[in-house]
Amino acid sequence: MPWTPDGPNLVIAGDNLTVTATLPDESFRLVYLDPPFNTGRTQRRQTITTKQSADGARSGFKGRSYETIKGTLTQYDDRFADYWEFLEPRLMEAWRLLDGRGTLYLHLDYREAHYAKVVLDALFGRDNFLNELIWAYDYGARATRKWPAKHDTILAYVKNPSTYYFDNEGVDREPYMAPGLVTAEKAARGKLPTDVWWHTIVSPTGKEKTGYATQKPEGIVRRIIQASSAPGDWVLDFFAGSGTTGAVAASLGRRFVLVDQNPDAIGIMRSRLPATTEFSASRAPAVPDPGPTATG
Repeated sequence: MPWTPDGPNLVIAGDNLTVTATLPDESFRLVYLDPPFNTGRTQRRQTITTKQSADGARSGFKGRSYETIKGTLTQYDDRFADYWEFLEPRLMEAWRLLDGRGTLYLHLDYREAHYAKVVLDALFGRDNFLNELIWAYDYGARATRKWPAKHDTILAYVKNPSTYYFDNEGVDREPYMAPGLVTAEKAARGKLPTDVWWHTIVSPTGKEKTGYATQKPEGIVRRIIQASSAPGDWVLDFFAGSGTTGAVAASLGRRFVLVDQNPDAIGIMRSRLPATTEFSASRAPAVPDPGPTATG
């Protein structure tokens, strides 16, 4: 079904460059993009759950036995040479689709973030740069011959530096690191997050985990949606992955359009998103595309 401003939340299965070309100019207050990071390897994730069982091979609390149940394996190829030939036209579409108060958040890591800054300065203009956000975490392998990479970079650019929407009062606040140095009122209220966000990754055994490769935590996306959109605004994510953007947007009273071409991603979103969400398949001919699917 075609998207309309007064229509339902929508998930479209198809090539994102083909799908976005069908959307009208300046239709979205917020675009969040979490494209492949060009890591040079195949990304794999599998859901793992445990349940109590008399014949289980694992022992737990009070000697109870548990069995481990492995769920669906999801994967995508995150290796290709012409990364910016793939990504740049999609960033141009993001700029076109943002409304006059809109903001783009582009989520990458150290491999491509510096190139992205140069490209976005050219597309949006250097005066339209809002923030470089650092999501810092402490999980995963430890390097022995260099400093371990434990952060992602999120670049924020606005459509118009004079009119963009930003609601710092709407963002969940965080505790002061030294509450004794501020008034009791300030300590109780907490402080607005800075441009460095300490937040755990999605727990491999937590309730939020979907099993989708490189799923991002709801807490990170929540801050972005709270700050750069208002209830009722439209949010777009055309590297939708597991649907985190849609799940958070719905919980905050925003409306969403998600796009992905990976059948695993579509299946996860069907089970994760509100029942009122409409699912549609792109009928336009696919644009030849060497790139992988989403990571969100």
